[in-house]
Amino acid sequence: MFEKIASLFRKLGTPGGGGHEVREAAPVAYNGFIIQPAPRREGAHWHIAGSIVSEDNLDGPVHEFIRADTFTAHDEAVTFTIHKARQIIDERGKKLFD
Repeated sequence: MFEKIASLFRKLGTPGGGGHEVREAAPVAYNGFIIQPAPRREGAHWHIAGSIVSEDNLDGPVHEFIRADTFTAHDEAVTFTIHKARQIIDERGKKLFD
């Protein structure tokens, strides 16, 4: 299942991909959604960035997000991207795609 999801996100592109290095991490399932962490490198720092899609509709709308928070390590940016995505899901739920 996760390979299908990763393939979908690769087809859609990644948030903020215009000229910046974007390095995806493994997708994460959370409360009926799939989070695709894709931190974006700008200079020596990584920005929180990723995408969220509903598990019920993998071909449906995708919510992309980028935040100003920066980290020096990619792994740290991935951890905080997942944390931020969970916050977004908890706050908006299915309304995320309205």
